[in-house]
Amino acid sequence: MTTARKQLISLADTPYYHCVSRCVRRAFLCGEDKNTGQNFDHRRGWVEDKLLSLSQVFAIDVCAYAVMSNHTHTVLFIDEESAKAWSTKDVIERWHQLFKGTLLTQQYSQSEEIPEYLMTSLMETVEVYRNRLMDISWFMRLLNQSIATQANQEDNCTGHFWEGRFKSQALLDEAALAACMAYVDLNPVRANIANTPENSGFTSVKQRVIAAIKGKQPKALLPFVGNPRQAMPKGLPFELTDYLELIELTGRCIREDKAGYIEANQPTLLTRLNINPENWVTLAKDFRKLFHGAVGHSDVLTDYCEHKGLKRRSNVSCCDKLLA
Repeated sequence: MTTARKQLISLADTPYYHCVSRCVRRAFLCGEDKNTGQNFDHRRGWVEDKLLSLSQVFAIDVCAYAVMSNHTHTVLFIDEESAKAWSTKDVIERWHQLFKGTLLTQQYSQSEEIPEYLMTSLMETVEVYRNRLMDISWFMRLLNQSIATQANQEDNCTGHFWEGRFKSQALLDEAALAACMAYVDLNPVRANIANTPENSGFTSVKQRVIAAIKGKQPKALLPFVGNPRQAMPKGLPFELTDYLELIELTGRCIREDKAGYIEANQPTLLTRLNINPENWVTLAKDFRKLFHGAVGHSDVLTDYCEHKGLKRRSNVSCCDKLLA
């Protein structure tokens, strides 16, 4: 018997969950259908855009994701603390980004006076919305429903697009979280559709690498905040550099059951990014102290200054030293 979704999700045990959705009717979500020759790669953007936009509304953050040809992987973090701290107005405004709400919530959002005898009903509705906004089932429902509707319209057909409901698994400790994120981020490499993690399209690791080159972390993804400690800020309990190294080492392991891996003749990730390992540590530790304004290799920094009409490249010497 299938386990009820509410029994699978237990915030008392963990806020981290791995979710998988698969297509039916041999449908290709984003790849090429070998029978017809039709290519659906553009749908990868649908999934990525919807996934990241929903994370800005829900109290659910994206830790990792990979959009494959006929299935999607996501690792999600339920931010219960933030959801409970939202005001009544916050909850209603977020819900109205997804649905119309009720007449009462519409009146409240427009600052209309609500009669006292209706306030209890309004507050009950708000609590229902609050719980839904930190519910993975609602999150995945809206994600998959949106993609299914677009795909069916494009295919000019009706019926199910996804293979039943999404599958979810709890990630109960840091080892499970790290292993699952690495598994998700390396999916395109293992499937032999990308030769390196940073070249794998529509994955979280590509976004993280692109941002890391600039000394940043993607705003749309849950950030890495380092090792667990007291007064732990919100974020993944690892160092970004450690995680990227983990991805690199794991991706180089050869598995008999998978077609792809990072080939031995590929240079290391930092070499591919043209960053000296010692400089990388300095960049990761003291980035804000080292740089003020735009940052990048001297050639792209020069182009940026020309485009912006800036006469002075204030960071060029530091960039040349650390990014060369």
